[in-house]
Amino acid sequence: MQIKRHDKINIFMHWFNAVCWIFLLLTGLGLIKNPDLQIAGGGWANLMHSVFGSGEALLAAHIIAGFIWSGGFILYSIIFCKKHVIPFVKEVMTVSPYQDTMWLIKKGIYMVLGNKALKKLGLDPRLPDQGFYNVGQKIFAIPSLFGGIIIAVTGFIMAVSDKWITDTGIVQWAILIHFVTVMLVFAGLFIHVYMAGIAAGEKPAFTSMFTGKVPEDYAEHHHKLWYDRIKS
Repeated sequence: MQIKRHDKINIFMHWFNAVCWIFLLLTGLGLIKNPDLQIAGGGWANLMHSVFGSGEALLAAHIIAGFIWSGGFILYSIIFCKKHVIPFVKEVMTVSPYQDTMWLIKKGIYMVLGNKALKKLGLDPRLPDQGFYNVGQKIFAIPSLFGGIIIAVTGFIMAVSDKWITDTGIVQWAILIHFVTVMLVFAGLFIHVYMAGIAAGEKPAFTSMFTGKVPEDYAEHHHKLWYDRIKS
């Protein structure tokens, strides 16, 4: 039996975010000319300039995509504030210190050493019950939420700096904060992609971002607090 987990609009926003992030990351790296900061390799900036025809066109494409990305989420937040945004924020901000800490410890040991190691340490292999999001997902969601806001604001400052902002100090700080925040969130994306699409037992979570549903036994095992709530 399948249980509904995601609405169509949330599935759309998930992939909208993913596509925008990929495009913005690729074009953003192409704008970095300093070889000491270029993590994609020395030839990446030249490649992106060649693809878009000029540095000005590359910058314009990056800015337009940034406005589409941030504008899409602003519109989503306004239209679906009560139905999706507020419940999402409440869910990811809700923590149970002991239960969540034990989940992290057990999950970490299990992923590295397996259930036998947990038993040898005298730990019950069963993970503490989780809600709609487990604590690992919350750890990624919270910095991504605030990081996204910071990236959008600093990106806006840089985009309008030539016309509206005369203080070069503000712009320089915006560039630094923008770059650092993008790299931090991108590092978290590696773990998110692995846990959602590659880690053993997590395939239902990945497919749910296409179908909107998960098997009932998966929901009960991985998100029991949420499962009990919707069943009641």
